[in-house]
Amino acid sequence: MSSQDEKKYSIGRRGFLTGAAAMSAFAITMPRGAKAAGKWPDKPITLVIMYSAGGGTDTVMRLLAKEMAAAKGWTIQPINKPGAVGGIATNYVLHQADDGYTLLGAANFNKFVRVMSHTNSKSWEDWTIMQAAASLASWSVRAESEFKNVDDAVKWAKANPGKLTISTSGTGGIWHEVAMQIARQLGISVQFVPYKGGKPATLAGLQGETMIAGGGVHEHIELIRAGKLRNLFQCGSSDIKLADGKVLPSIGTLRPATKPLLPLGGTYNLMMRRTVPVAVQKEITEAFVAAAKSAAFSAVCKKKFFEQQVLTGEAADKRAAQLEASTAFLFNKYRDQVGGKVKTAKELGLPDPDDFDKWWPPKGYKPVG
Repeated sequence: MSSQDEKKYSIGRRGFLTGAAAMSAFAITMPRGAKAAGKWPDKPITLVIMYSAGGGTDTVMRLLAKEMAAAKGWTIQPINKPGAVGGIATNYVLHQADDGYTLLGAANFNKFVRVMSHTNSKSWEDWTIMQAAASLASWSVRAESEFKNVDDAVKWAKANPGKLTISTSGTGGIWHEVAMQIARQLGISVQFVPYKGGKPATLAGLQGETMIAGGGVHEHIELIRAGKLRNLFQCGSSDIKLADGKVLPSIGTLRPATKPLLPLGGTYNLMMRRTVPVAVQKEITEAFVAAAKSAAFSAVCKKKFFEQQVLTGEAADKRAAQLEASTAFLFNKYRDQVGGKVKTAKELGLPDPDDFDKWWPPKGYKPVG
């Protein structure tokens, strides 16, 4: 890598060492005797996961690695390099050889890393992105809440500007961002109250600390089933019907204008450098699709109410850029709440979200292969 590239992707010695110190690893392999597919790979593949061991992203990416290994007869070694909302792992992979032996296990890569100034790499220029699934954002209220549906909440919020409170899993986090996006779509002003994680945010809504519990369906579902929380809407592509007959309405059903944005929540992505040989990229993509559509991964998605959305090629590139454009817009609109060094859409070479379809594909864009 040239000295110019080193400067472009550098995040600093201190941040890099912090991520390296947090590394944990184990190898996922096929049973002895399994054969590798073709001439590549002839050694283990490393999957660098951008968040800590034991978390949601780690669990999802290790399962995908296991299923990829099963599909192709490979050995895949997952390691963790957390820090800088994924920036540590991102820049580490960018410094490795572009031979396909080092992959990036990501969640929300395009939504935070570049916008928050942790890397300068553009998703549609420097990465081949594959998406497996998305967690679904949820707004729920206590069973005794005066808000029986989203219309009640919107009416109250418009009559009391800035006083509707909603819990989030931390300032600038995924549920904060989605809540900002939904509030914009609903045309209301909301007071975001940060907590240290999805569970505390859910309990805040349950206990009446906030009027609405923000978070994900997977964080709210047991309290909804128990009748302690009432779901106003979730951000999947369609309504969710539970076994007991309860329906969790999609915001797309309630507000059709939001359908092009869905699903909204955390995304789970496998990524590789875009300069990896095309033949190798094809092998990796085939393995990823098989893993993302496997029975084991489907079962996890069903259990956690994740929406399987397998995207590769230009569709994945477009989705990544669309989400990043949305994040850039929202984080600049609410810059006083987000904090940190937030780049503008202009600095990132991105359009306003409303102009995205006119902008895509960007000048010079070339699909892989």
